[in-house]
Amino acid sequence: MRDDQIFNLIEKEKLREKEHIELIASENFTSLEIRQAVGSILTNKYAEGYPLNRYYGGCSFIDEIEALAISRAKELFGAEYANVQPHSGSQANMAAIMALINPGDRILGMQLSHGGHLTHGSRVNFSGIFFNTYFYGVSRDSEMIDYDEVLKIARDCRPNLIIAGASSYSREIDFKKFREIADDVSAYLLCDIAHISGLIVAGFHNSSIDVAHLTTSTTHKTLRGPRGGIILSGKDFNKLVNFNGKEKTLSNAVNSTVFPGTQGGPLVHVIAGKAIAFREALQENFKEYIANVIKNTKVMAEYFKSEGFRIVSGGTDNHLFLVDLSSLDLTGAEAEKLLESVNITLNKNAIPFDKKSPSVASGIRIGGAAITSRGLNENDSLNVAKFIVRALKAKSDIELKQIKKEVVRFIRDFDMP
Repeated sequence: MRDDQIFNLIEKEKLREKEHIELIASENFTSLEIRQAVGSILTNKYAEGYPLNRYYGGCSFIDEIEALAISRAKELFGAEYANVQPHSGSQANMAAIMALINPGDRILGMQLSHGGHLTHGSRVNFSGIFFNTYFYGVSRDSEMIDYDEVLKIARDCRPNLIIAGASSYSREIDFKKFREIADDVSAYLLCDIAHISGLIVAGFHNSSIDVAHLTTSTTHKTLRGPRGGIILSGKDFNKLVNFNGKEKTLSNAVNSTVFPGTQGGPLVHVIAGKAIAFREALQENFKEYIANVIKNTKVMAEYFKSEGFRIVSGGTDNHLFLVDLSSLDLTGAEAEKLLESVNITLNKNAIPFDKKSPSVASGIRIGGAAITSRGLNENDSLNVAKFIVRALKAKSDIELKQIKKEVVRFIRDFDMP
């Protein structure tokens, strides 16, 4: 019996995605092949454990799929070790942190309001509940990371683990400087590259793989794969760590914290989708895609500046940027709602030293990955920025209705992947 309620809602979401301009920096569009794998019969199979060491029978083909995903991930990132089982980036971070340190130990992560992530020490997250957390942020003047200040904070709080990475930071992160700081205070370094992993594998951002003890990422942002997580390591993968009172290699410690430490059965259908995404990212045209993402993002940021908006840190080096809306006397929450009414989807976002609460926020975050997946070029992206500015400055509902008509007509010309 067909569930018409659910399938009708899926069709509505399909139409929404087709008729909206998608600018949420953490979202992207997968290929049809990835969606077919994620929606395949692989969802039927339980496969607790790892290839050739499962707790269930009937896993011979599952072993081959996971082994393929692992080998492709290692090739793509230049890693010595990869665990492709984490269900999400947050679970990847949980497993990585637990492999490196113990509850009650000290974490130094990026302040959430300055661009960090919940899993980097937020008090409402496991990372802030089970660990003692300290924070670094950006300079008030440059709105960029001040590495000398990070070193000073690290020497003061003596963390067991430093987390480098961000969810709304538009500048390149110097992972080598973070490793120097970690070594200075005898801390482990975890790099969370969830947002920039696509840029890293395409050669547009320095890599953390051989710099950090562990690197985590999602697979669904700039990497353009299915929703999920991954844990990687380079030259430190065989480093011995004290894990629950026993000496283990780092890779074995991570395997233990993923399963059985934080997860049960892996999502085999999603791992198959990850394997396809890694193969797609290994193709030469993926570099062209990421180059276009950066170009499109820069074009939009520059247009906002030309229209009198302040861009946090003055610009962008990657796939996203933050717009300060203070000049319009408009909150991020109000802007998000207003723009959704004209079929433009993005999210409110706190800006560094924001005086408003995160649920209201003074800014919006704009990302260029998803529109680039639909084939928009620099001129098209410029038109997108113009739509946004017109909507933010609109004086009437009539004007907003006209903008919506133009947006729908514009974006329908671009195919969904």
